[in-house]
Amino acid sequence: MSQVHQFKNNGYNIVLDVCSGSVHVVDDLVYDLIALYEKGSEEETVRTLAEKYPKESEEGIREAYAAVKDLVAKGQLFTEDKYRDAVIDFKKRKTVVKALCLNVSHDCNLACKYCFAGQGEYHGDRALMSLEVGKAALDFLIAHSGNRRNLEVDFFGGEPLMNFDVVKQLVAYGRQREKETGKNFRFTLTTNGILLNDDVIEFANRELKNVVLSIDGRREVNDAMRPTRNGKGSYDVILPKYKDFQKKRKGEYYIRGTFTRHNLDFAEDVKALIHEGFDVISMEPVVAPAEEDYAIREEDIPKLCEQYDILAKTLVEEAQKGHPVTFFHFMIDLTGGPCVYKRLSGCGSGTEYLAVTPWGDLYPCHQFVGNEAFLLGDVWKGIEKEEIVEDFKCSNVYAREKCKNCFARFYCSGGCAANAHAFHGNILDTYDIGCELERKRVECALMMKAALAERNPSSGAPDPEDCQEDCDRPCED
Repeated sequence: MSQVHQFKNNGYNIVLDVCSGSVHVVDDLVYDLIALYEKGSEEETVRTLAEKYPKESEEGIREAYAAVKDLVAKGQLFTEDKYRDAVIDFKKRKTVVKALCLNVSHDCNLACKYCFAGQGEYHGDRALMSLEVGKAALDFLIAHSGNRRNLEVDFFGGEPLMNFDVVKQLVAYGRQREKETGKNFRFTLTTNGILLNDDVIEFANRELKNVVLSIDGRREVNDAMRPTRNGKGSYDVILPKYKDFQKKRKGEYYIRGTFTRHNLDFAEDVKALIHEGFDVISMEPVVAPAEEDYAIREEDIPKLCEQYDILAKTLVEEAQKGHPVTFFHFMIDLTGGPCVYKRLSGCGSGTEYLAVTPWGDLYPCHQFVGNEAFLLGDVWKGIEKEEIVEDFKCSNVYAREKCKNCFARFYCSGGCAANAHAFHGNILDTYDIGCELERKRVECALMMKAALAERNPSSGAPDPEDCQEDCDRPCED
């Protein structure tokens, strides 16, 4: 089945060929021609367009038709999905673990109101991961990583800097194991910033591939949802630390915020962060039960889509002024089309990516931690509930009924299994509000590509050698 998605955004007529990933920016005539292409003959299409565009010559319309027909022949329009049937064999694959989320701290020095982890404790006891458990986790990752060389480890919480000594010792242990095994650890850390200092910055510059800094934008927005344990705001504590971190940072970082129903104008929060000098930003919609007053509701979607449009235009303007800003949800690589492997593997939770609790239990991802139904095993015995892994192997766009006709399915790979389970009790369902917002983000991202390519035709074409997947599979698109 072929699928083409057409939309208009910020003055651009954009056509996405869903299965190939080809994107076309066209004029009004070609936009309408593509919409008619499969609905009738060439003669019928030319006749219809001649009536709508009386100033266009028949010869010009036929030339446009021939150009569209050529794109179809080249596999850039109305492309069939040749990988749909591959999901059956894909489930039989032997998986390797490539990434761990180490919950080194089930404790936190903030009391964020929307925290899925119950203010860092994951609805259980407060705990810090011991060095012994952490070492066993790294050994587990090495033992179950197969031939994969590059391995990812994220220090998470709670607040991981509350267990900073163990973080440092685990990195040192990882470096030792690299020499012994030929593996390469990419360590990352997610922090609320309260404990950031020069020692942490120096360590991060030396050892951490990426650091995620949490803040929700404007002071009043951040402090309403991210207070300290004593109820005071955290903004004035963390913002100077983040600015200092950015100034001294030698490596990747990004600012990560969350927006809720209390700040549906979240584009203003992104703008506030840009104004403070940050240029790599993520602003995520909160995912929360409908009964929470801060939870996003269906009626909020039009407002949020409007905000994404505003933000996309703002980022185009910033780029054109020579100040490019990376917004996580607008990052789309158009070179080579959607990655075949990601179409089938989804995010990798429960198979390639696992979370580890302070006492060594294994879960499909950090959002499942504490849900005993998803306890897979532990870092010493390994995975004992293979049936759960088998379920997660099929957690992809082809297994989800709601994804089958969604134009954005190859960019989100079916969305978050944890969110789907939270709202529908099934990892193969989808979080519907998240789907609506993802579709809008994809459209905005494509518009930005069009706008920036118009200014600089060579922009947005990274070298395929830069792919970080380390998947040992040939790219087929």
